[in-house]
Amino acid sequence: MRFQFLFVLIFLISSSTFAQQPLKLAVAGLSHGHVDWIFNRKDKNDVKLVGVYETNQELVDRYVERYKLDKSMFYTDLGAMLDKLKPDAVSAFGAISEHIDIVRACAPRKIHVMVEKPLATTLSDAKEIENLAEKHKIHVLTNFETSWYESNQQIKGLLSAGQLGEIRKVMVNDGHQGPKEIGVSKEFFEILTDPTKNGAGALVDFGCYGANLMTWLMDGERPLSVTAVIQQNKPDIYKNVDDEATIILQYPKAQCVIQGSWNWTYSRKDMEVYGNKGYAIAVDATTLRTRLQENKAEETKKLSPRPAPFNDPFSLLAAVVSGSIKLEKNDQYGLPVNVTAVEILEAAMKSAKSRQTVVLKN
Repeated sequence: MRFQFLFVLIFLISSSTFAQQPLKLAVAGLSHGHVDWIFNRKDKNDVKLVGVYETNQELVDRYVERYKLDKSMFYTDLGAMLDKLKPDAVSAFGAISEHIDIVRACAPRKIHVMVEKPLATTLSDAKEIENLAEKHKIHVLTNFETSWYESNQQIKGLLSAGQLGEIRKVMVNDGHQGPKEIGVSKEFFEILTDPTKNGAGALVDFGCYGANLMTWLMDGERPLSVTAVIQQNKPDIYKNVDDEATIILQYPKAQCVIQGSWNWTYSRKDMEVYGNKGYAIAVDATTLRTRLQENKAEETKKLSPRPAPFNDPFSLLAAVVSGSIKLEKNDQYGLPVNVTAVEILEAAMKSAKSRQTVVLKN
C-alpha cells in the first residue's frame, strides 16, 4: 500500500514537472516590428527563447545591444539552427513571402510554426503550408491581434446563440496613419512597402484582419465574390504599394466591407456586425455596443480582457503544442480560416488590378 502511494506521488510530481516545462522557441527573422514582443515577456515562464535566425548583422547587433542578448544564440543558417537546437516551435518574424520557406524547413523536422498575419502572400503558398502541416502533423498558427479581443469573442458568442440572427452586413475597419508616420523600423518599412515581400500595401497589411474575422464569423464559408478598390494617397511615401484599400466580400445573404488604411487619423481595429435580429459593435478589445431588440436602446458593455492563454500569442502557442488546448476547426489562428483569408486577399489584389469583381471558383 505504501509502495503504491509513493508510486502515485512520484507520478504526480513527474507529471506536474513535465506540464510546467517551457516551450523551446526559436525565432526566424528580426525585421518584423512585432518581434519585440518575445523579448518583452520576462514576467512569463511558459516559453524559453533558445535561438534566433537572422542574416542581417546590423539588425542582430541592434537587438543584442537593446536586449543584452548572448551573441551565441544567433544563427545565419536556419537549417543549422533547427538541427542543433531542436526547438519545439518557431515563430516567424520576417517578410510574409518568407513564411513558406520557414514551414518548408520546420515541417519535415516536426517543428511547429507560428507566423505573423497573414499566413502567406499567395494562395498557392498558403495551400502548400496547409499540405505540409497535414503531412508532417504540425501546427501552423497565424497570429492576429484581433484574436486577443474579448469584444470579438462576445460577438461570435451572440451569433452562435442566435441573438443577432443571420449575418447581413459586416464592417471591419483597421489601420493607422501609415508605417512611416508611426515610425516603424527601416527593415519593417522595407517589407511593408515591397509588393513581393508583403503582397500589397494597406490591402494586405490591414485588409487581412477583415478577411480573417469574416471567415471566422461565417464558420469558414468562402465568399461568392471579391471586389477591391485601392488608392495611393501618398505616392511620395508609398511608391510601389497602395496606402488605401476597400474590399467588398459578397455571400449569398451577407456582405462584408473591409476598410484597410494607412490614412486613418488614428490607429483603429473595430468591427460592426449587423444581423436580421440585432447588431453588435466591437469598439476596441474590451468595449462592446449591442442592440438586440428594436424596441430597446443600445447598450455599451466594458469587458474584461480575454483570459490566459488567449491574451498572449506565445502562451497560446505553448498551450496548443503541449496539447492543453485544442483549437476549434475554424479558429482565428487555424489553417482553414487563414487559407481562405489568403484566397480573399489574392482575389482582392486581382480585383484592384483589373478593376473588376473576382468570382471565386467552387
